Amino acid sequence: MKVIANWKEALAFDVVSDNGHTVRADTTVDGGGLDSGMSPKKLVLAGLCGCSGMDVVDILNKMKVAFTKVDVSAEAEQTDEHPKVFKSIQMLYRADVAAEDLDKLNRAVKLSQEKYCGVSAMLEKHCAITYSIELI
Repeated sequence: MKVIANWKEALAFDVVSDNGHTVRADTTVDGGGLDSGMSPKKLVLAGLCGCSGMDVVDILNKMKVAFTKVDVSAEAEQTDEHPKVFKSIQMLYRADVAAEDLDKLNRAVKLSQEKYCGVSAMLEKHCAITYSIELI
């Protein structure tokens, strides 16, 4: 697994993966950037949501649970001093599974958090990750 960050201008970088996908990393105009992409820490949260979301969808499919929507969000609290790192992360899983499948959704999220999501496993070594689940 490899990525390279290519500087573009101001504080903006195009980050390219070894299979050719590109993501823009940047910061706000007030921070010296162009506000043309997510900040690196927001990209970490995006990676967490994407990793765990993929697990949940895969597990629900294997359980043959019907759904048309799965949303995963994450909000991090940071330290006040530099380097500003995550103190805690609160995740919210929202899915439109039937009420009778709520236990399966809970199981899928728990499996992602405790067994399968590598991003979650890495982050939880440094900060608490909590989550809640809602039906939509």
